[in-house]
Amino acid sequence: FPMFEQDEEGTIKAMHHPFTQPKLDELDKLDTDILGLRANAYDIVLNGVELGGGSVRIHDKDLQARMFKALGLTDEECAEKFGFLIEAFKYGAPPHAGLAYGLDRLVMLLLGEKSIREVIAFPKNQNAECPVCEAPAPAGEGQLEELGIELAPQA
Repeated sequence: FPMFEQDEEGTIKAMHHPFTQPKLDELDKLDTDILGLRANAYDIVLNGVELGGGSVRIHDKDLQARMFKALGLTDEECAEKFGFLIEAFKYGAPPHAGLAYGLDRLVMLLLGEKSIREVIAFPKNQNAECPVCEAPAPAGEGQLEELGIELAPQA
């Protein structure tokens, strides 16, 4: 999988997230061919259906700093957003990886269903609404106030 992608404005973005470890034998591409750098990421596929995916995560503070710099983050932004992680890396972190496994996708395959919505208790439609329980419910005034959200009057 590619490590980075470029948006319509030409800004370099992490394809998945900035914590995925790049292929270590391609690190020189971080400076020479950033869009050619591949991520140390993987998918689990069964009969053409993706069941899950994950990646090896960065565990080195210097490599993480290079990734943040490649994404155009300043030292101040990194400290504000990820200071806890940067601080933890100073004490050492073991190599580690993550995987998100979709049990619902496996059940879909086992039951021979064509859509994951057929095996999820509260499936969402194309508008992210749940026809079974009519979610999402309107937010109450107290919730909006707590979150600092003001609704604009409809035109």
